[in-house]
Amino acid sequence: MSNTVKIYAFPLSGHAHRATLFASLAGIPHEVINVDLPAGEHKQAEFLKLNPAGQVPVIKDADVVISDSNAILVYLARKFAPAYLPQDYVLEAEVQKFLTLAAGEIAFGPAAARLVTVFNAPIDPDFAQATATKVLNKLEAHLNNREFLVGDNISIADVAIYSYVAHAPEGNVSLDAYPNVQRLLKNIEAQDGFIPMPTTNVGLRA
Repeated sequence: MSNTVKIYAFPLSGHAHRATLFASLAGIPHEVINVDLPAGEHKQAEFLKLNPAGQVPVIKDADVVISDSNAILVYLARKFAPAYLPQDYVLEAEVQKFLTLAAGEIAFGPAAARLVTVFNAPIDPDFAQATATKVLNKLEAHLNNREFLVGDNISIADVAIYSYVAHAPEGNVSLDAYPNVQRLLKNIEAQDGFIPMPTTNVGLRA
């Protein structure tokens, strides 16, 4: 177990799902430790030692502790699964672009819209849905004649955008108008080691 990466997660967190999904896809030995967010476990002293921000996911790899889901993807890819982070400078820059998109418009769009319906978050649903439409249009156009976001193979770029885009309907954001995006999601789901995030019966999934 000393060589096993510990992933502190919460089942309904898309950010945490990024980390667990990638570890599973890449075949990285790992142990998922679910943090009881509703009970406030993430705000207790023991967890705050790992991440003072009090957020999941966090990983612990021996003495190394990494928080932030995208930083975790980069770390795990660099150390354990370099095929998921292209060495070509141009392609690597493209990957970074989509990591930024995941932290920006996807977080403020489909992720935020889902926060409203799943967790009753005090967020403007109209703004979140409008932002979701904007970013889905970007992805749809980018994916013309592409099977994955960057290059010819799956990368951490695809993992970074997957969870919240796949679960966008839970936030009342339909994917019906985005066949290219739907194809990408299916391509990711067809990978060996794919694990889904639990579905919540809210929004368009109700």
